[in-house]
Amino acid sequence: MTAADILNNGGVVAIPTETVYGLAASAFSDDAVGKVFVAKGRPQDNPLIVHISNIDMLNEVAMDIPPSACECAKRFWPGPFTIVLKKTDKVCDSVSRGLDTVAVRMPSHPVAKAVIECAKLPLAAPSANISGCPSPTSANHVINDLDGKIDAVIVGDESEVGVESTVVSLAGDKPVLLRPGAVTLEQLREVLPDIVVDSAVLSEAKGDKVASPGMKYKHYSPKTTVYLVEGDGKAFADYVNEKQNSAAICFSEDEGIKIPFIVYGSRLDESTLAHNIFGILRDIDKENYKEVYVHAPSKTGVGLAVYNRLIRAAAFKVIEL
Repeated sequence: MTAADILNNGGVVAIPTETVYGLAASAFSDDAVGKVFVAKGRPQDNPLIVHISNIDMLNEVAMDIPPSACECAKRFWPGPFTIVLKKTDKVCDSVSRGLDTVAVRMPSHPVAKAVIECAKLPLAAPSANISGCPSPTSANHVINDLDGKIDAVIVGDESEVGVESTVVSLAGDKPVLLRPGAVTLEQLREVLPDIVVDSAVLSEAKGDKVASPGMKYKHYSPKTTVYLVEGDGKAFADYVNEKQNSAAICFSEDEGIKIPFIVYGSRLDESTLAHNIFGILRDIDKENYKEVYVHAPSKTGVGLAVYNRLIRAAAFKVIEL
């Protein structure tokens, strides 16, 4: 049985995408989407992103599409970019979790695109991991989390981007950045000059409902306690060197660190930081550290996406030196 057959019969399949691995189910089936929530242990108020393979499919899931969405699609699709729009009645309630909107993305990964095209279905696909844990960037991550809980895993290469897509709402009066990603705020301002940044990007979302995944809760987190540390290289080294039974996640430029450490890239290469961070957070749990201290990236460019994931992995515990 092919992945398309499984999806058309109400099953769930983990698929590689350019961002992270996704757990796909038909966006038109409440039963299928329900299996995704059960497999992940996902909170019931957390909406899903619908993945499409062509613009015609967009009209099946979204309506009242503004010109700004068309401009964004021309610029950023296919790719790691999601647009929140008014939804059609075809999208099942399990996807939108009581909202009148739907988040839509057109992935650039050839396997993800082929699966959608073969299934002839828009696919709801959150990250293919246990909810709250670091997102999966390899098929092994998926198997470690979900073996025996889902119907199939398509094994592909390691995810190129390494963090989930940028999410922008175009369903209101002004465009709003709900979740940063590889499509940066600086790039978005070239198309959407009046875009504003939701307060939940750098803090915990308040209220009963959120418009995008990844806005509420401790998220992306290993079992090891995580702290996010802001400060220069010397201050970071001096601080972590006082810690016992702990490790550091640091930049290649950092010097003088005497406790165990893992380099997640150069502070000047934010795309590499994004590519590496989830795998490193998973690897930390293979050791027996009490705590891990992560040197915080910048809040510009792709660094904003990495900071957004890390502040949630740390359950909003930030140390300013």
